[in-house]
Amino acid sequence: MSQEAHQPPKRRQTALIYSPALVQASLPDRHPLKLDRPEQLHALIEAYGLLAAPGVREVAPTTTTTDAVCAIHADDYVEVVKRLSVSEHVAEEVAQRHGFSAFGDNPPFPSMFEYHLLVSGASLAAVQLVSEGSADAAFSPAGGANHHALRDQASGFGVFNDAAIALAWLRDRGLRAAYVDIDVHQGDGVEAAFVDSDDVLTISLHESTLFLFPGPQGGFAEHIGEDKGRGYAVNVPFAPHTDDATWLWAFEEIVPPLLTAFQPDIVVTQLGADGYFNDPLAHLRLTTHAYETAIGHLRDLAPRWAALGGGGYDTGATARVWALAFGIMAGVELPDDLPSSYAKAHGGETLRDPPGVARPNSDTQPQVREFAEASVHTVQRLVFPIHGLSTA
Repeated sequence: MSQEAHQPPKRRQTALIYSPALVQASLPDRHPLKLDRPEQLHALIEAYGLLAAPGVREVAPTTTTTDAVCAIHADDYVEVVKRLSVSEHVAEEVAQRHGFSAFGDNPPFPSMFEYHLLVSGASLAAVQLVSEGSADAAFSPAGGANHHALRDQASGFGVFNDAAIALAWLRDRGLRAAYVDIDVHQGDGVEAAFVDSDDVLTISLHESTLFLFPGPQGGFAEHIGEDKGRGYAVNVPFAPHTDDATWLWAFEEIVPPLLTAFQPDIVVTQLGADGYFNDPLAHLRLTTHAYETAIGHLRDLAPRWAALGGGGYDTGATARVWALAFGIMAGVELPDDLPSSYAKAHGGETLRDPPGVARPNSDTQPQVREFAEASVHTVQRLVFPIHGLSTA
């Protein structure tokens, strides 16, 4: 582990929310989202012996209720999802109005409704275990990837927005929740669910929507929430080719001060790994060093911590990032050599990237840094005073 990365603390009571049922569904082969990614993570941490470590346990989720889903999604949308999942006829214009298309980002698939109820149940299990005190931290790797789903529309591979459903569950029980999304894509669906609320703080660090989904209708640093929620939606966009140093600088300038000022009862994090330098769907230049360092900060900042998965389309890199995250959650420093059984099945040699593996283009870095500085300074100017923080 690099010197800058946080050293693991004492061991903690940590839960992995996992079941083989979470990886049995599949999208069409051409689709970039592989729903079996949690299985590869499970194989890696099992090979490391982490699932047998003191204080670590595996918890099988149960499906959530439609009532919990309808705290975020419209009734008619939920009904369309249910009908599409059993191949009931739904008029094409109705399906498309709700974001579904056989050749788009959200193709219907068999048992889609039941699968997404289970994913939402897994993310709810994570926040429930942590909020009731039976775990210090919990990780639901199947969750988080639905962070684009809107109230009445599937979007960006997301159907039921499990992160928003979990946050609504916490809010409805009087708990103050902060949500930190480090996926390369802006967490627009989660932001939209709480955009006018001051009892949930949402922070999204992402490649600028000028260059990436969900597009330039949102996600700028100037977008800070509405009405009572003004100052409680935070966006930190980055330029393409942003590297570890610039991304971590922005993270450290924004996330620790805001979480400290907000004083949440629980922190929910979305740990999308698609900012990784080799990810095929985006343009950042992050390595495992950035993820390990940021996740170490989140561990230190969260009084109680529920983590979700997210994007990540280089599946080997995603498994390594999430294994590092789960090790940090459990207070276990994993050795750098990948277990031979895992490496034989999935490839790779080391858990952490070697230094210099994603060396940035020196010609573009001044512009990349300037872009990040503009984002950070805008958030500090517009959001920090609302939370009693200095803009200096």
